[in-house]
Amino acid sequence: MRIDIKSRELDLTEPLKKYIDTRIGSLDKYLKRFNEGLVRAEVEVARSTQHHRHGDVYYAEVNLTLPGKLLRATHEGGDVRECIDKVKDTLQREIDKYKDQLEN
Repeated sequence: MRIDIKSRELDLTEPLKKYIDTRIGSLDKYLKRFNEGLVRAEVEVARSTQHHRHGDVYYAEVNLTLPGKLLRATHEGGDVRECIDKVKDTLQREIDKYKDQLEN
């Protein structure tokens, strides 16, 4: 799986890139049935404070492109790593649903 990462209003440090690669890359084991070259994850992480009065609010979004399907997950929260974990969990459930659809 190819993982493209971009950020807005947030420093994309090397440890954060590595964390994203590890967490989103772990979805690869659920995608073995698809040609690796056709699977792509577009990850966007951002810090958003426009509508919030206290503290930073982080946002993570992943668009996972599979043959014939686009799976999308987003999450907002107080910690960027928590957002990435929640998005990964959501995508894992979406992948399972999609695989069930293909089998039926």
